[in-house]
Amino acid sequence: MDILGPSRLASGALIRQLNTAWRLRAKIVPLVPIEVMRITAYQTRVACPSKSADRSREPIAADLANFVIIELQTDEGLRGVGYAGFVMAEMLKPLQHTMDALAEQAVGHNPEEVEAISSKLLGFGGNGAPAGLVTSASAAIDTALWDIKGKAADLPLFRLLGGASNRVPTYASGYLWRNYDAAMLATTGERLVEQGFKAMKFRMGAEDTDTAEVARMRAIREAVGDGIDLMVDINQGWDVNRSIRVGREMEDCGLYWLEDPIHHQDYTGLERIADSLDTPITTGEYHFGIAPFRHMLEQRSVDIVMVDLLRVGGITHWMKAAHLAEGFNKPVVSHLAPEVLAHCVSAAPNGLNAEHMPWALPLFQEAFLMEDGKIVLPDKPGLGLELDLKAIERLQPGP
Repeated sequence: MDILGPSRLASGALIRQLNTAWRLRAKIVPLVPIEVMRITAYQTRVACPSKSADRSREPIAADLANFVIIELQTDEGLRGVGYAGFVMAEMLKPLQHTMDALAEQAVGHNPEEVEAISSKLLGFGGNGAPAGLVTSASAAIDTALWDIKGKAADLPLFRLLGGASNRVPTYASGYLWRNYDAAMLATTGERLVEQGFKAMKFRMGAEDTDTAEVARMRAIREAVGDGIDLMVDINQGWDVNRSIRVGREMEDCGLYWLEDPIHHQDYTGLERIADSLDTPITTGEYHFGIAPFRHMLEQRSVDIVMVDLLRVGGITHWMKAAHLAEGFNKPVVSHLAPEVLAHCVSAAPNGLNAEHMPWALPLFQEAFLMEDGKIVLPDKPGLGLELDLKAIERLQPGP
């Protein structure tokens, strides 16, 4: 005799009774709509830290440290902040107009639906082909949405994205430019070491001869010592042959990476350089959207993937590019915006380090702390950023 038979019948009957009761209950109990948060308003502001930059020491900042800031407001009183920029001051007006137009499209939406809003904005402004001001403005709004998501969850952004540590390795950037001679490079490098940096990046590509280029590399290496990681950024200034030739001469200096030696879309040329040098090749900051990252990873033209917040389309797409690199077993690093992207580098399993570019820091009361060569992110919800409205007022365009 099957002793389990009665229990099976009883269980089946009980389940049918429960299902019937649930169906009857569902017919008489009205559904209660779930209240969701909505974006109700936004405000954009402009600011030009470029006004206070010393052109002799910060020539690029004196041109490009200009921003449009956006604050999104919700019906629950939460606010999210983001920004776009790194443009000439003459471009702030069209950038602000673009951001205002796209922000109008976000009003009324649930700010936690970041993926849907981001897709809508990129499609609305660029018909699905991300590039230029549309992508930068969309990225600022995307960043503000993630700020709100973190505040709604009462979590710092790096934790919301899945990260565990609020300490992110960083390197000094924005301090060592092409117009610096060897002595100025050495002096500035020593000062950065005194400030606690364990790594720094300087620019090459302006010298007429290979010998002069290599001399600058040796001057800064001698000044900072062997214990400091040195990166070199060419900003697409060389050709393939010169990249290989000079790159080989610099290999005994222990270069951490060689960045953007040639045009960023020359995947075949970058592959030749990567195959010829032991020094890792870093590239990616110039790419808009995520599709180009697939192309360069498949081409094997990159060793360390660098992703820009504004060109890729915001935090949503930065993380996608990072995970794409992870699939190819490549590390990912950030470009600009350390007060935002240190969160992303922390959360990415293959996150290596964050670029410490200080251009946007004047927009905020206190973005983060520095300790032992690392960015220490705040434990406040979201990005943990508070706008410095007095500083922004001082940094308006004009004379």
